[in-house]
Amino acid sequence: MAPTSSSPANSRAPRCSVSQSGQEVGRPTGCPVEFSQLISAKRRFSAVLWHPYHEEVDSPMTATEKVMTETKIRMSDATALGVFGLAMVTLVASSSKLHWTTGSTYIIPWAIMLGALAQIWAAKVDMKNNNYFGSIVLGAYGLFWMAVAIHWAISLGWFGDVGAQADPKQVAFAYFGYLIFSLFITVAALEANKTFAAILVLIDVLFISLGLSTLGVAAELFSTMAAWAELAISLLGFYAAGAIFLNSFFGRTVLPLGAPLGLIKKG
Repeated sequence: MAPTSSSPANSRAPRCSVSQSGQEVGRPTGCPVEFSQLISAKRRFSAVLWHPYHEEVDSPMTATEKVMTETKIRMSDATALGVFGLAMVTLVASSSKLHWTTGSTYIIPWAIMLGALAQIWAAKVDMKNNNYFGSIVLGAYGLFWMAVAIHWAISLGWFGDVGAQADPKQVAFAYFGYLIFSLFITVAALEANKTFAAILVLIDVLFISLGLSTLGVAAELFSTMAAWAELAISLLGFYAAGAIFLNSFFGRTVLPLGAPLGLIKKG
């Protein structure tokens, strides 16, 4: 009986044993290696080299795979507070112009706290919220009321005797200066909403009336116009402040402010 011999293929090809994890166990010399196994081994080796504790890392993140995140902190809308401050100070000031009250001594605290500080703080918040209109308008009028409060305090002698050289008519040119700037704001207010547009038109009337009455030009007429214009600003201001607050709180239009006129298109 002739002895059996293994086939040439079995005698020449070494046997490769592979574990369940995919790693070769006891591979003889000359055992073929799959291309995917080479790539997997290279990745594990690179991860071990670069990891500080030589722990295996599944997939190192490349520079192109990094995700950049940006965190923005949005503050609440303070426009309602600023408009409320304007409404309050104009209400108190108009009571003196309409002769419902006398003097300006007790108007000064309201001019400083509501007319100035409330509007300036609201302007700062609006600036952070990228509310260009609110930040500029409230900031400008807040500074105006701070200057007016100081003017009244000086005229009352809070800082001592002003002397004979003081000319109260100089404030008239401050009114005219604010009138010029308010005309530009009025153009923008037409494209904000109708309520703001009406308030700005009344502010323009107020400034021109204050300036002319201070210079003595038809003083009685323009003083009366200034008084009623200031009261109207206050009433519209209360409505605007309430509408902004309620609309923002409920997330919908509760009190309408009026659509923009649409005369000038934004870029």
